[in-house]
Amino acid sequence: MKKLYFVVGSQDLYGEETLRKVKEDSKKMAAFLNQQLSGMEIGVSLQPTIRNSDEAETVLCQASNDPDCLGVIVWMHTFSPAKMWVSGLQALRKPMIHLATQANEKLPYETIDMDFMNLNQSAHGDREFSFILNHLGIPHAIAVGYYRDPEVVEQIRQFARVANAIDRSRRLKTATFGNNMREVAVTDGDRLESQIRYGWQTNYYGIGDWVDLVAKVTDKEVEEQFKIYRQKYILAEPIEPSVVEQAKYEVAMHRFIKETGIGAFTDNFQDLHGLRQLPGLAVQDLMDEGIGFGPEGDYKTACLDAVLMAMSEHEKGGTGFIEDYTYDLTPGKEVELGSHMLEVSPRLAKNKPVVETHPLGIGGKEDPARLVFAGITGKGIQTTMIDLGDHFRLIAMPVELIDAPEMPKLPVARLLWKIRPSFKEGLRFWLENGGGHHSVISTALTIDDLALFAELTRSEFVALRERDK
Repeated sequence: MKKLYFVVGSQDLYGEETLRKVKEDSKKMAAFLNQQLSGMEIGVSLQPTIRNSDEAETVLCQASNDPDCLGVIVWMHTFSPAKMWVSGLQALRKPMIHLATQANEKLPYETIDMDFMNLNQSAHGDREFSFILNHLGIPHAIAVGYYRDPEVVEQIRQFARVANAIDRSRRLKTATFGNNMREVAVTDGDRLESQIRYGWQTNYYGIGDWVDLVAKVTDKEVEEQFKIYRQKYILAEPIEPSVVEQAKYEVAMHRFIKETGIGAFTDNFQDLHGLRQLPGLAVQDLMDEGIGFGPEGDYKTACLDAVLMAMSEHEKGGTGFIEDYTYDLTPGKEVELGSHMLEVSPRLAKNKPVVETHPLGIGGKEDPARLVFAGITGKGIQTTMIDLGDHFRLIAMPVELIDAPEMPKLPVARLLWKIRPSFKEGLRFWLENGGGHHSVISTALTIDDLALFAELTRSEFVALRERDK
């Protein structure tokens, strides 16, 4: 199980009795937080109380080297001189949240004495610790308040979500089959710099690597894939040849994933030599399994898709790739229709998707099978990442997904949404900041989730927020 280290700061100055009480309080707090995160399949692991520089370095180095450690929660139970944290903090390579809390919710005014003050002086320790974090320039989250307060618990849960996404990001391997769509600018980017910043190991593979694996798929493997399709989607019998072809693509990609360890990929309709169809159903089902995807060589969106799906694990709502397509500019009722040629994630489906085969007027291939569905509804966010040459920019704005009218001549997956707080303000914001046409939409995440991700990865973040009512 993945876990967060719970690291408690103190020192030897106050004696063994104080340290014993620090340990007791730390156990209670760790047990409570562990219970609050149990539904996320993330544990809280209490570490030995930090009393000096050697202990700080030992624990924080261990956190950095533990593959199951997502991040570190640090709490100052007593005053803990910050110089003793320097070497440990310099070695820390995992996200951190500073929990500014106390073991006691209320002060016992009638009995309080200096022993109580020395034991419960988080207000003193917090300021010392925050200074050294700022002096060292270490990005971190902060949760403020009594640790049992629901708002504080949610801040810890948010940190856990984002730390899980950062862990996924740092280990993410991405394959680009073919290259960026010719002449398109916004989907391109510096793959080396994104690996340095986010950990994305993005490498080129020839489409022939996929095609060779497709040729090795057996009838038994195809039938096993049909069982999955029948369970998840509405699939007409007998099975059309186009669906058989898509099943082969997906089985082959599963084998490629196993061999390479990738968690995201791109393809390009301009470079599909050896494939009879543009991958549609196959890609959609892979996204439903948590594999990130970006079309036309858009590796940034593929990676962002995978990372945000990891961030939204165990949260209600859907998260997936979408493309801005066309507007309805009816005055006062402006909305946007998002879709793609084929590859919209079924995680965004309102109802059980239907497998259908239709002509596709691009790519010069056979009619491909795809999932057709209308999108989920509810308030959410739209986000994209662009490469501005000397840095990456993460852009986000609020949207509201709404029910769409019937579109009988548009046999693809599609979503309809309002831009909040208004169409004109939101669209202007997106365009002023260079937002791309490939993005990720989520009703499971918030702008604050993305802001924390940007803070902890030192990314530029621009967001449009709704005005307080």
